Amino acid sequence: MSDPLTTDLGVFDSGVGGLSVLRELHALLPHQGIGYVADSAYVPYGTKPPAVIRERSMAIARFLVERLRARAVVVACNTATTHAVDLLRQTFASVPFVGMEPAIKPAAAATRSGVVGVLATDATLDGERFASLMKRHAEGIEVLTQSCPGLVEQVEAADLAGPLTIDLLQRYTAPLLARGADTIVLGCTHYPFLRDSLQRLVGPSVTLIDTAAAVARQTARVLADRPGREPAGTEGRVVFFTSGDPDVVRPSLERLWEGAVLEVNRLEV
Repeated sequence: MSDPLTTDLGVFDSGVGGLSVLRELHALLPHQGIGYVADSAYVPYGTKPPAVIRERSMAIARFLVERLRARAVVVACNTATTHAVDLLRQTFASVPFVGMEPAIKPAAAATRSGVVGVLATDATLDGERFASLMKRHAEGIEVLTQSCPGLVEQVEAADLAGPLTIDLLQRYTAPLLARGADTIVLGCTHYPFLRDSLQRLVGPSVTLIDTAAAVARQTARVLADRPGREPAGTEGRVVFFTSGDPDVVRPSLERLWEGAVLEVNRLEV
């Protein structure tokens, strides 16, 4: 692995799903240096015990804050946000952490039928944060939750429209549509990569919502309030790290990032 670089912003996910957030961040903050960690050796987080999710999140956050000297960190994973973001904020009190939550509030505002579907991992749906979101924003609407085993793995393989991927999407959305859902929340950062396939499947009358753009805007506000390095006039460098095998992870990174991935560094944490 090359020597760690000083960076403005750290971003991490269980794997490549957080690239859906990274794309929005880089588009909104093109001059900021960003370090992205895919914890590919432990993907998916959604099937892991909360203690494991917290342990991995702590190790990666420590790397981003102490080695890369990130001024802020985006937890680009709904499951890691659910089980670890409070601990991260307590442990690294001087660094702001921006998390991800399923978009219940905008979905409640968007629905016409009064029925909203949520696609997410079991670990996200079972967390206290999701229960809190429901209490605060779901009054007066029906929210149908659907865990989606296997979808993360399909995105990790960059299989966005193959037969198995379409079969899984159909299996998970059919019960929601049958009960009248006209708005579906993509409650995992991997799922926006399936948006085109999903929209074709559910039809144009169903609204798909994720929070990547909103998280990017919040991150921009956080960085604007932080003292530190001024962004350079040139495009900021994005540096990739993975706890998995870089040669295995690189093809999916390149396809989903839709840009040149000059180097994928092996992260030993």
